[in-house]
Amino acid sequence: MTNLEQKIEAFVKLGDFFSEFCESANNSLEKTISDSPSIGTFRKKIELAKHKNGWFTKENIHHSISQWSEVLTANTIQKWLSAYNLSNNKEKRIAIIMAGNIPLVGFHDLLSVLITGNIALVKLSSNDQVLLPFITDHLIEIAPIFKNKVMYTEGKLEKFDAVIATGSNNTARYFEHYFGQKPNIIRKNRNSVAVLNGNETQQQLQNLGEDIFRYYGLGCRSVSKLMVPKGYNFDHFFEAIYSYKGIIDGAKYANNYDYNKAVYLMSEFQILENGFLLLKEGDSYASPIATLFYEYYESKEALYSKLKKDEEHIQCVVANDLLATEVDFGKTQKPSLTDYADGIDTVEFLLKT
Repeated sequence: MTNLEQKIEAFVKLGDFFSEFCESANNSLEKTISDSPSIGTFRKKIELAKHKNGWFTKENIHHSISQWSEVLTANTIQKWLSAYNLSNNKEKRIAIIMAGNIPLVGFHDLLSVLITGNIALVKLSSNDQVLLPFITDHLIEIAPIFKNKVMYTEGKLEKFDAVIATGSNNTARYFEHYFGQKPNIIRKNRNSVAVLNGNETQQQLQNLGEDIFRYYGLGCRSVSKLMVPKGYNFDHFFEAIYSYKGIIDGAKYANNYDYNKAVYLMSEFQILENGFLLLKEGDSYASPIATLFYEYYESKEALYSKLKKDEEHIQCVVANDLLATEVDFGKTQKPSLTDYADGIDTVEFLLKT
């Protein structure tokens, strides 16, 4: 078995572990007799992650794990890597500065670095410090080939060949200042938008609720804005997403809802709301938690022009038969291995560095 085949097999086994965990989590009993010690430890780590970050609910953590269990299969990984020539890669130390907005948001970067034969020097976000170290420890148990290939640091990043840094527009300036002399991928704020034409089915709009509310809208792939035609009737939209009303039961989300509603009302902004989501007309793509911005478009031509002009601010476009790169309703939080953040091919970057 080649070195690459060993790595692929290890990540497939990790995917199997995720699947086993999800199957156990779906069991009516909190813990079954058949659970392995690793499953039990993973449960405890998830509880700790929830305790340290109130946005990391069990449901959202399980969703992230479930999505990775579906992606980490032999066929999927082999198909992903078939587009690249990994044989000539020279081992490099890659610094990864991870975000912490949603559970395991930096896992794709770690996977890309390790599968291409490099060493990962990881600086975790303070908001997500529990899950990934456990997962990498389990990966090393599966395949000792990864021993000494992942290092976590809380201090200054030193002795690395390239950097992948994910953050905000503000932190991007800091990253560019300190890491600009090294080969780098520096990611800034991006948000996702849904384009509606008024002919969507109730099922499509209900699926859109998943794109809006999953991870409380904190991900770059979360829909934070609607583009709608003049005269659009929002009643159908509100009716379709009503099944997500339970999100307001979360204290942190409810606090944001109440605060933003108060601000908008005191500022005399015109808003629409249904008790758990605020709709406000605006140009920006980045909306506050519990708020969805919307903007009217006059024509398809004007819409295409705007989306093209603003593409550096947009991660995903949810639409129905509009763009070649569009994402189906309800699928933004189910990316494939080739859905690279900001559209920058991480594997190609690593191989050319």
